[in-house]
Amino acid sequence: MKKVIIILSILIFAIGLMTGCSKDTREKVYVYNWGEYIDPKTLDMFEDETGIKVVYDEFEQNEDMYPKIKSKAVRYDVVCPSDYMIQKMIEEDLLAEIDFDKVPNIKNIDPMYLESAKNYDPENKYSVPYCWGTLGILYNKSMIDGPIDSWGVLFDKKNSGNILMIDSVRDAFCIALAYLGYDINTTDEKQINEAEALLQSQYPLVQAYVVDQVRDKMIGGEASIGVIYSGEAIYTKRENPDLEYVVPKEGSNVWIDGWVIPKNCRDKENAEAFINFMCDPKIALMNFEYITYSTPNMAAKAMITDADIRDSSVAFPDKATLDRCSTYSYLGDKLEALYIDKWNAVKSDLVE
Repeated sequence: MKKVIIILSILIFAIGLMTGCSKDTREKVYVYNWGEYIDPKTLDMFEDETGIKVVYDEFEQNEDMYPKIKSKAVRYDVVCPSDYMIQKMIEEDLLAEIDFDKVPNIKNIDPMYLESAKNYDPENKYSVPYCWGTLGILYNKSMIDGPIDSWGVLFDKKNSGNILMIDSVRDAFCIALAYLGYDINTTDEKQINEAEALLQSQYPLVQAYVVDQVRDKMIGGEASIGVIYSGEAIYTKRENPDLEYVVPKEGSNVWIDGWVIPKNCRDKENAEAFINFMCDPKIALMNFEYITYSTPNMAAKAMITDADIRDSSVAFPDKATLDRCSTYSYLGDKLEALYIDKWNAVKSDLVE
């Protein structure tokens, strides 16, 4: 009996040792990013190079991400919001200043984008540009008569059932406001009401309100017109040559998404190490080639070997196109709530 007890004790001790050895004791960095917005291989490469494990979560809209950071219910080290949301998070003291001595690869970010970032991060203290692009229309040339150059097609009854509208508060109102000739950052409630009415009139024409799904639906020919971000448009055009992308003549949004560090992060140094790694030209190029959103990393852009992509007017639009585009500004909690309420009413087909 004693022998049995001894053997059992040894087995239990050995199992305990094996369990202890299998436990992951590595340092970690907790990252919160948009869906399908990074090459997974770069995460593996970061882990191999630094020994820091990446714990990775995804969100679909800025408005989904923000409450988690605001409530501090979940602690992330690195998050990737858009310009206006970064401004909001700075004003609400939710972000930590980045120690750029620990992010030397910031030198690879084109000064032009750092200058643009001052619109929402005035002293470039809290964010590092990751990707940028425009909002526009993707259309199927084989299903539409003539080229498109206006947001007006989204409100034309002849396109009923063939419109994929973007399910994003600011983007939807940007479209309506621009088409009406108003500032996409308007604080005029009368203009906002007009935009709401226009979007309500569009409701019966819309096949679906989507974000990421627009890509596959347009490639598959399930609709003739969709609102899409430029990076997604590059991918779709590769998959279906009948697809064309345009930034409408009335103007649109040019956006920048950037890496930030929440004040309640778990490990700031790991966060800075991650951001620095993402600014490495080879890594930035891998991410550009994988997600096809425009890179602000000038060293990475210089490494693009495909001339069609390097010179693409979708990936890197000309000055005339960018001049009719604006970045979003944070409009304050009261107006933000107003926009959200009106957008929810539009999708519910509620007319006040």
